[in-house]
Amino acid sequence: MAMQHDHDGERVEITPQILLKAYAAGIFPMAEDADDPTIYWVEPKARGILPIDHFHVSHRLARTVRSDQFEVRADLDFDAVIAGCAAPRGDGERTWINARIRELYGALFDAGHAHTIEVYAEGRLVGGLYGVSLGAAFFGESMFHIARDASKVALVHLMARLRLGGYRLADTQFVTDHLTQFGAEELPRHVYKRRLAEAIVEDANWYVWPRDRAVSGQDALAALAPRS
Repeated sequence: MAMQHDHDGERVEITPQILLKAYAAGIFPMAEDADDPTIYWVEPKARGILPIDHFHVSHRLARTVRSDQFEVRADLDFDAVIAGCAAPRGDGERTWINARIRELYGALFDAGHAHTIEVYAEGRLVGGLYGVSLGAAFFGESMFHIARDASKVALVHLMARLRLGGYRLADTQFVTDHLTQFGAEELPRHVYKRRLAEAIVEDANWYVWPRDRAVSGQDALAALAPRS
């Protein structure tokens, strides 16, 4: 999700299997930009998370989600989602998603460890996000939109799926201004690693809503409602 780079790690050759072990250890890969074939290990000193049980949705965004102006599905077109995330941004920000990143996460998707939330308008993909699932932890990687609020709607649906599916940790890598509005917070590395270790040994169900089902905004918001 976050588009920030950290150079604490060293250059390595990463396979899908090593990538999963790295996530379990609190490390993730990034590239300098789309044209750089090198991938770096990254382990931030402070790690961003979203609180699954206290995810904040503004009244305006809730209205948009509830309106179902978008159709939201999961895991139908990974290649299109990662291509959207890798596309140049209007603000000139460079992408860190290079060809090797696409290949690695495509392999994780084929193996059932990477997932997407996809947002459609009149059959056209207009936003979405992807990330990695390991035990009861989900690691958000990147998101995009070409229609207003599409990525925010994707994030609401992601958090609803995580909560309903029994996930315990929603990792955002870093905290950005965009994520702060949803309640994102930073954890010191040692606290994050403890939470991570507790989450990855638990079971969670990504397909609490089937992959072939469009999830309504009302169902997503109901899943995020405070529990008594």
